[in-house]
Amino acid sequence: MTQLSGKTIPIAVQTFGGQGSGSLQKYMDAYRPAYAIRLSPENFGFADGVRTVPLYAAFCLEEDAWWKEGI
Repeated sequence: MTQLSGKTIPIAVQTFGGQGSGSLQKYMDAYRPAYAIRLSPENFGFADGVRTVPLYAAFCLEEDAWWKEGI
C-alpha cells in the first residue's frame, strides 16, 4: 500500500514468470480503490483498473505528478 495524491493505492509485485495469486483482484473487488499498481517485468500499461509499471521504474511511484488521472 502507498498513498498517492491523497488516495490509498494497493501495490502488487509480480516476479519473472510469476502468474500472481489473485490477491490484488480480491482486494480491488472488496475495497474498490481508484486504481491499483502492479510492479512487473512487463511494460507500462493500464487495464481493468491496474496500472502496470516495469520493475526497473519502481522509483517513479514516489513522483505524484506522474500518476495524475489520465496518464
